[in-house]
Amino acid sequence: MSASAILSVSTTFALVTLSLGLLLTVARIVRGPTLPDRVLGLDMLVAIAIGFIAVIAIRSGFNLYIDIAIALSLVGFLATVAFARFILARGLSPESGSGPLEDRRAVPVPKHGAAMPARRQKKGGRR
Repeated sequence: MSASAILSVSTTFALVTLSLGLLLTVARIVRGPTLPDRVLGLDMLVAIAIGFIAVIAIRSGFNLYIDIAIALSLVGFLATVAFARFILARGLSPESGSGPLEDRRAVPVPKHGAAMPARRQKKGGRR
């Protein structure tokens, strides 16, 4: 086999594998079950898109696609960080299952004289 035939077979295999990964990732996003699962699925979609761009760059020999993949990776990273901050701001955590509409009275109150847990202070706020 020549080098061009090996390159053609390997890029075709990579595209088929990436397509399968894309379908499984979309299924994960649709299925969920939690918001962090969906955020990780979207991050994986960005990684798969970067893989597609890289394989197309190798197959076509056009190096500008690599710059596009780098830009997409930066945007994907910033989107993932923004989603993570959104999840933290809403107070959703997969461990506790608590949400913003949780009944605050269900939190146990310490007895008189017991040490109170420290509160987190918001930026720019007073104590």
